Amino acid sequence: MHHSEHLRRASEAPGEETWRPAARLECLRLRAAVLAEIRAFFRARGVWEVETPLLYSASASDPHLASLHAAYHGPGAPPGGRRLWLQTSPELAMKRLLAAGSGPVYQICKAFRDGESGPLHNPEFTLLEWYRPGMDHHALMDEVVALLEHLFSALGQELGPCQRLSYAEAFRRHAGIDPHRADAAQLRACFLDQAGDIAAGVDPADGDAWLDLILTHLVEPHLGLEGPSFLYDYPASQAALARIRPGDHPGEPPVAERFELYLEGMEIANGYHELTSPREQRLRWERDRRRRRRLGLPDVPPDRHLLAALSHGLPECAGVALGVDRLLMVLSGAEHIDEVLAFPLSRT
Repeated sequence: MHHSEHLRRASEAPGEETWRPAARLECLRLRAAVLAEIRAFFRARGVWEVETPLLYSASASDPHLASLHAAYHGPGAPPGGRRLWLQTSPELAMKRLLAAGSGPVYQICKAFRDGESGPLHNPEFTLLEWYRPGMDHHALMDEVVALLEHLFSALGQELGPCQRLSYAEAFRRHAGIDPHRADAAQLRACFLDQAGDIAAGVDPADGDAWLDLILTHLVEPHLGLEGPSFLYDYPASQAALARIRPGDHPGEPPVAERFELYLEGMEIANGYHELTSPREQRLRWERDRRRRRRLGLPDVPPDRHLLAALSHGLPECAGVALGVDRLLMVLSGAEHIDEVLAFPLSRT
């Protein structure tokens, strides 16, 4: 289906035809087959499926993520209701299970992000998230590849060769700059020189914002074109909830033990060698909250339950969240996320 057809559908007034699913029934059957194969893959590996609340007392503090929230007014709620968040991922509660001794776990669930709708985004989407005690981010990349090989083979499709690039190598190769050593002015000049002046409103001194723009506009379009591409070892400032490792050689900057997976230029998965320190977790949350205040974004309180779980002890582990809808786009040849969803935002 062409993109123009999606634009037409999205602008249609509710009527006789918009009650129908946006995705073809063949694509919905493909979704069912993919979910069944995911479960078979993890069952064979001894990873058990769990469910955690999607309506939760805290949410992601990352300033790049906007959470949807609701108010609970039932028994036990304070006057005016208790604010709860629809989760951007099940990470917070799943880590509590790990701290309680669950061992390896996975979850297939809905996740929610405000302000995201377009060819690759729907505010409600499907995530596969799993955690592996005893693994680092490199071992987890191996398992992600094994899952992709299993899915492609089960569906009679061929998976191309896998590529792994450090974040630094990808930036040097596709943007001609060292992301670890360049300052904000150099990053800005690199982006404007190669992408043009399409960054209105970006703070010239915000190095992380320029890194993100270089990644999305100059690097990502080259990734995953022949097979899965992994970027790993991100700048420490991009750590999110990953642990930070000192530079491998004297004088080298520290890196975040994090990876992202790309297929056909799309980010499909985001994984971490997980942070286990409650002190560092609290510091990162407070840093995010300060940045949220500077940007005029809503505050998101820290998850006291997760901090208590980390204090009890989170096992050394790695975890990854994989976007099932985008994976289905690759498997089905879809150009717009609506083609793999029964009822996207335009039809709810």
